[in-house]
Amino acid sequence: MADLDRTQNFRTVQDGGLKVSEVLEHVYDALSEKGYNPVNQIVGYIMSGDPTYITNHRGARTLISKVERDEILEELMRVYIRHLEER
Repeated sequence: MADLDRTQNFRTVQDGGLKVSEVLEHVYDALSEKGYNPVNQIVGYIMSGDPTYITNHRGARTLISKVERDEILEELMRVYIRHLEER
Protein backbone atom coordinates (compact mmCIF):
# COMPACT_ATOMS: atom_id res chain seq x y z
CA MET A 1 0.00 0.00 0.00
CA ALA A 2 1.26 3.51 -0.82
CA ASP A 3 2.44 5.79 1.96
CA LEU A 4 -0.07 8.65 1.66
CA ASP A 5 1.80 10.85 4.15
CA ARG A 6 4.75 11.34 1.82
CA THR A 7 4.95 13.59 -1.21
CA GLN A 8 5.44 11.62 -4.40
CA ASN A 9 7.85 12.85 -7.07
CA PHE A 10 6.56 12.56 -10.62
CA ARG A 11 8.53 13.29 -13.77
CA THR A 12 6.97 12.93 -17.20
CA VAL A 13 8.59 10.62 -19.71
CA GLN A 14 9.03 11.97 -23.20
CA ASP A 15 7.39 10.09 -26.05
CA GLY A 16 9.65 7.62 -27.79
CA GLY A 17 12.62 8.66 -25.70
CA LEU A 18 13.08 11.87 -27.69
CA LYS A 19 15.31 14.47 -26.11
CA VAL A 20 14.10 18.05 -25.71
CA SER A 21 16.65 19.10 -28.35
CA GLU A 22 15.14 16.61 -30.81
CA VAL A 23 11.62 17.86 -30.07
CA LEU A 24 12.73 21.46 -30.66
CA GLU A 25 14.45 20.53 -33.91
CA HIS A 26 11.34 18.72 -35.16
CA VAL A 27 9.06 21.61 -34.17
CA TYR A 28 11.44 24.17 -35.70
CA ASP A 29 11.48 22.26 -39.00
CA ALA A 30 7.68 21.87 -39.06
CA LEU A 31 7.15 25.59 -38.40
CA SER A 32 9.68 26.51 -41.10
CA GLU A 33 8.02 24.20 -43.62
CA LYS A 34 4.69 25.92 -43.00
CA GLY A 35 6.24 29.37 -43.50
CA TYR A 36 6.16 30.54 -39.87
CA ASN A 37 9.00 32.25 -38.02
CA PRO A 38 9.97 29.36 -35.73
CA VAL A 39 11.69 31.52 -33.11
CA ASN A 40 8.67 33.80 -32.70
CA GLN A 41 6.24 30.89 -32.55
CA ILE A 42 8.25 28.89 -30.02
CA VAL A 43 8.73 31.97 -27.82
CA GLY A 44 4.98 32.62 -28.00
CA TYR A 45 4.33 29.06 -26.89
CA ILE A 46 6.84 29.19 -24.04
CA MET A 47 5.55 32.54 -22.75
CA SER A 48 1.84 31.76 -22.97
CA GLY A 49 1.54 27.98 -22.81
CA ASP A 50 -0.93 28.25 -25.71
CA PRO A 51 -0.27 25.27 -28.01
CA THR A 52 -1.87 27.03 -30.98
CA TYR A 53 1.43 28.87 -31.48
CA ILE A 54 2.73 25.52 -32.77
CA THR A 55 1.52 24.06 -36.05
CA ASN A 56 -0.13 20.64 -36.22
CA HIS A 57 2.04 19.94 -39.28
CA ARG A 58 4.07 16.72 -38.83
CA GLY A 59 2.60 16.28 -35.33
CA ALA A 60 4.64 19.18 -33.96
CA ARG A 61 1.95 20.47 -31.59
CA THR A 62 1.37 17.06 -30.03
CA LEU A 63 5.09 16.46 -29.69
CA ILE A 64 5.94 19.78 -28.02
CA SER A 65 3.02 19.46 -25.61
CA LYS A 66 4.63 16.31 -24.19
CA VAL A 67 7.61 18.37 -22.98
CA GLU A 68 7.34 20.73 -20.02
CA ARG A 69 7.97 24.36 -20.92
CA ASP A 70 10.58 24.69 -18.17
CA GLU A 71 12.47 21.78 -19.76
CA ILE A 72 12.46 23.65 -23.07
CA LEU A 73 13.86 26.76 -21.37
CA GLU A 74 16.52 24.68 -19.62
CA GLU A 75 17.64 23.19 -22.92
CA LEU A 76 17.71 26.56 -24.66
CA MET A 77 19.78 28.07 -21.84
CA ARG A 78 22.14 25.07 -21.80
CA VAL A 79 22.83 25.43 -25.53
CA TYR A 80 23.17 29.22 -25.31
CA ILE A 81 25.65 29.06 -22.43
CA ARG A 82 27.63 26.31 -24.15
CA HIS A 83 27.82 28.59 -27.21
CA LEU A 84 29.09 31.48 -25.05
CA GLU A 85 31.75 29.28 -23.48
CA GLU A 86 33.01 28.21 -26.91
CA ARG A 87 33.77 31.78 -27.96
